Amino acid sequence: MKKVLHIINGEFFAGAERVQDLLALRLPEFGYECGFVCLKEGVFGKYRRSQTPLHVVQMHSRFDFSIVGRIAQIASEGAYSAIHTHTARSALIGRFVAKKLRLPFIHHVHSPAGRDTESRVRNVVNSVMEDYFIFPSANRLIAVSSSLKQYLLQKKVPASKTTVVTNGVPIYGDQPVWHAPQSRWIIGTVALFRPRKGVEVLLQAVRQLVDSGEDVCFKGVGSFETMEYEVQVKKLVEDLNLQDRVHWTGFTSNVHAEMESMHAFVLPSLFGEGLPMVVIEAMSVGIPVAASNVEGIPEVICSEDYGVLVEPNNADALEAGVKKLIANAGKIPAMVLSAHTRQREYFSDISMAKGVARNYDEVIN
Repeated sequence: MKKVLHIINGEFFAGAERVQDLLALRLPEFGYECGFVCLKEGVFGKYRRSQTPLHVVQMHSRFDFSIVGRIAQIASEGAYSAIHTHTARSALIGRFVAKKLRLPFIHHVHSPAGRDTESRVRNVVNSVMEDYFIFPSANRLIAVSSSLKQYLLQKKVPASKTTVVTNGVPIYGDQPVWHAPQSRWIIGTVALFRPRKGVEVLLQAVRQLVDSGEDVCFKGVGSFETMEYEVQVKKLVEDLNLQDRVHWTGFTSNVHAEMESMHAFVLPSLFGEGLPMVVIEAMSVGIPVAASNVEGIPEVICSEDYGVLVEPNNADALEAGVKKLIANAGKIPAMVLSAHTRQREYFSDISMAKGVARNYDEVIN
């Protein structure tokens, strides 16, 4: 069995980290074993399910290249056959490690770096690193959606080294059963909460739903990226007088269990979504979805058979999308069954690992 070393940031356990963990669990079925190097202290090692080797090699700044030698030593001693990276930061290091050891270099593109954060400076820096250092050096670029592949092609990346492997999650059961609310609807979302996730828009929509007579509450699952942002959002909850309608659970590694308590899943992202794992997870659990019509999301929710798409950054549109689900509750069992079937066929962890392994086969001698 060949081995591939994944270099990741490692401070969070969100969508991209779930991809990495699921690959480590599933790739052995296709002839590959993963190891991990984390560049930041964080929670990946604590919450991952895979038990493959993990090393923390602290990167003290964005351009701290002093760690290249240490990671190269780990790759050499572990007899790894390729380097696989997942962020601009990790790719900047990974390209040097791969070059030093003359190994293939694969980079996974989870979101468009040019519009991944609220910081224009950070977006520009990451885009420059991609254009001049990462993309030219990679033997293969794996985009998680067709929209991201188009992003790469627009940046003049050769089509021959660009491919799409959609994200996937485990399949839960054969026939999902949606349990209609007895009275109050629990509208939920799962995220690493940061401004681009649009939770402020969702809270405003909840206020409007309540004011229009809908009996709804909101359940937010996940941690906040910063304490300052958490204070800001919770102040908004107070300003909207939603204290009795909003519940924050904090971080959980068991997303599936939290989703089962929801009657509808909402993803109000403003931008920066490659192919959200949480939307696929909701489909696998059997929860109806209302999500922003941005980037990779329409590739999953490609018709009203699978969910509702709404205009991003628009509380009125989000309110209308949730109302559509509530008004058509009788049609939801058929919707969630169709969405579950689509997830099984196109967005499973098995299909994701198989696609990544196929790319390994093509670039590893």
